[in-house]
Amino acid sequence: MATAAEKNRGEIQKELICAICLEYFNDPVILKCGHNFCRDCILMHWEENGGDDIGYQCPECRMVFGKMSFTKNYLVKNLVDKLSEFDCLKTVKPVAPSKAIKMDGKCERHREELKLYCHSDNKPICVVCRESRAHRHHEVAPLPEVIEDMKSELRLRLIKLNWQKSMCSRVKAMDEQAKNDAKMKKQALKEKIEEDVGALVQFLLDEKDDLLESLETEEVATVALIDENLKLVGKEEASVDKAIADIQSQLSDSANFETIRKLYSSPFQCSSSMQATSCPPDWSEFTGPFQLIMWKKMMHVLHTMPQNLTLDLDTAHPCLAISDFDTKVEENRTRSQEADMPQRFTRFFGVLATAQYASGQHYWEVDVRDKGVWYLGVTTEYSNRKGFVSLSPSAGYWSLCLQDRLYANEEDARIPVADYWNSPRVGVFLDYDRGRLSFYDAVTMKRIYTFSAYFDEPVSPFFSPGKNDPGSRLQICHYY
Repeated sequence: MATAAEKNRGEIQKELICAICLEYFNDPVILKCGHNFCRDCILMHWEENGGDDIGYQCPECRMVFGKMSFTKNYLVKNLVDKLSEFDCLKTVKPVAPSKAIKMDGKCERHREELKLYCHSDNKPICVVCRESRAHRHHEVAPLPEVIEDMKSELRLRLIKLNWQKSMCSRVKAMDEQAKNDAKMKKQALKEKIEEDVGALVQFLLDEKDDLLESLETEEVATVALIDENLKLVGKEEASVDKAIADIQSQLSDSANFETIRKLYSSPFQCSSSMQATSCPPDWSEFTGPFQLIMWKKMMHVLHTMPQNLTLDLDTAHPCLAISDFDTKVEENRTRSQEADMPQRFTRFFGVLATAQYASGQHYWEVDVRDKGVWYLGVTTEYSNRKGFVSLSPSAGYWSLCLQDRLYANEEDARIPVADYWNSPRVGVFLDYDRGRLSFYDAVTMKRIYTFSAYFDEPVSPFFSPGKNDPGSRLQICHYY
């Protein structure tokens, strides 16, 4: 009999143990699925593992609830309280009784302690008030229970506030990280600007020093020849001055015959070979177009210099004419009989460049003067070129076009970029590794528009002069 009693006692004990803390229930609550937990245990579990976006699970059956909700289980609470008086629960840490909340004063009408709470009037009342006509049909509960319910609600609020605080901390950390990233990015770009511009400035300073040194050398050589000639002329002049002085001294009345005869008999030479220096300096090296010369030289020190692209005839639409060493494209009045090839455009009036890029930075310029319609950009190696062509990034095309105004062909629509276009050249800059394609006014180098993308296959520049505009052309600019 004793063994059966111990077994039954063990079964009862198991039923009164919280599945989270593995202790006897403390302020037990029951979920909609029927499982019981300590109020603080389930709240802590949901705070760590739940959320309004993913819901709140029962730790035992995994049933998901849309919000934190439970009901106080008075039956289990009373059972734990009753059994805690017996030896079977003596080993369990007793539940700390909640401290009584003292209410200031007593009932003003009956001078009784305020032990009840009227939910209808939202105020504490005494037991006499409960039986009065004013509160007889109101919802009334013991004040300690109401206080516990309020504390539970406050705990829920505390959990939500702690969650909101953690969200604030998370957002604050993300913003701090973004601020630090912005500072680091700015510093990196600053160093790159200083390095790139510094290289150009140093190149110009070196070129200036070389030119000034050559100019100085030319002047020194010329002045040295002139100085040498001046020395010879000076000697000759001194000799002539002495001969003149000697003759003049003998032409006076006081001169005697012997000195006159001696001077007359001396040899007389009058040089006629004296000439000014006839080797003028060669200034031709220093009178050319310095800025153009330096610009040409500077192109070889640039990290990204304009590329001399050529058009790929095998991709050109049959109604396009390619000329000027495969750099000019225009609409042809007659359709060519070229064989159809997999890479050839059949409906869209387009043509690719022969260049293909899978890494690095690349820049090219296109002459679009007097053109009312044009399309420029890049396309992937395996993009569609047959029939209707969608000039969208998802179809492998990133482009700018001029029609009634300047547009960028984005995914869902054409985005107006400018109301008009009057520059003769467009610059296209491809940064393949960073996934950026930018368009510039190639005269002022003002950025027009930038696409952000992820290139997962090689891309090639593409060009289109538009339709129904014979005689106007696009031409790739070559600078070297």
